Amino acid sequence: MSSSDSPTNETPHVTFRKVQKTYDGENLIVSDLNLDIRRGEFLTLLGPSGSGKTTCLMMLAGFETPTGGEIMLGGEVINRVPPHKRNIGMVFQNYALFPHMSVRENLRFPLSVRKLSIAEIDSKVARAMDMVQLGAYGDRYPQQLSGGQQQRIALARALVFDPQLVLMDEPLGALDKQLREHMQLEIKHIQQELGITVVFVTHDQSEALTMSDRIAVFDRGVIQQIADPATLYEKPANNFVANFIGENNVLEGMVESVDGDYCQVRLDNGARLLASVGNPVHAGARTVLSVRPESVQLNIQSLGCVNRLGGYVKEIIYLGDHLRVRVELSGRKEIIVKAPAAQHKHRFDTGDAIHVGIIPEQLRALNPVIGA
Repeated sequence: MSSSDSPTNETPHVTFRKVQKTYDGENLIVSDLNLDIRRGEFLTLLGPSGSGKTTCLMMLAGFETPTGGEIMLGGEVINRVPPHKRNIGMVFQNYALFPHMSVRENLRFPLSVRKLSIAEIDSKVARAMDMVQLGAYGDRYPQQLSGGQQQRIALARALVFDPQLVLMDEPLGALDKQLREHMQLEIKHIQQELGITVVFVTHDQSEALTMSDRIAVFDRGVIQQIADPATLYEKPANNFVANFIGENNVLEGMVESVDGDYCQVRLDNGARLLASVGNPVHAGARTVLSVRPESVQLNIQSLGCVNRLGGYVKEIIYLGDHLRVRVELSGRKEIIVKAPAAQHKHRFDTGDAIHVGIIPEQLRALNPVIGA
């Protein structure tokens, strides 16, 4: 899949051209990857385990060599450039800090390797420590820091030598939920302030949606879709993306007719719905209809919807700001609805008959085979 969709004519900061990677000569871990990464953007490689995202990062870092194709950095092919000559910063999940060195010594190390003057080293180290708000921790050792502080130092070490590119491999995976969410915003703010290019690998969808300018969704070594978070969530290109990004309801049926951007679908339970065409479908073909739980309307809110179905409330879970309602439609098909608690609290109960409504723009008809 090509993803050279930059709106400007400037040379991409990073380019993958027909890149392949196999370890056994038969099975491709990465298959014909074409990807342009813009200068100064935060791009996340997202996908399940074994999808090829980390292999792409390791090839860009120089720790793996492509089996075929070219990787370019700033317009120069770097396939055979050793990792230490690529001027790339790396942040790993395990921090990779030297335990026998103080925080200041950890930050000095990549600068001393580059043979900078002592004055320049001191200046850059002080700036990097202030950047991650740990200026007073220079004499401490990694084991004397919390997980969040260690992660900040690992980030500072990746930035201290002014790299042209920073790669991050699941850097927040070892942190608890609250700290992880805090660090997501910290990293994003630092990236925006410095204007650096970041390539970030994660399998956490919410993390990707929170931090990224664009997200490349990987499956089986192929980019299934690359887009900004809103487009990815609201307009998934195929069945895999729809199910992998966020929560998704799936209704199955047959396409009866197609008219421009919309199609008429007869569900397996006999109901007819109008849906927007998400990727190529044609009359007489099977389709899966994708709709997000928060896009389904209940009872009074469903009255104006073109698509309106009857069902029964199977379960209600109160989650503070919203209710999670499980509705059984005819044919024993279930659908999950996220409804604002203020609108619906105490207005229906388990076992009640209920109507759900979906507007066609939020119901996407997808080919069940593509990206399945």
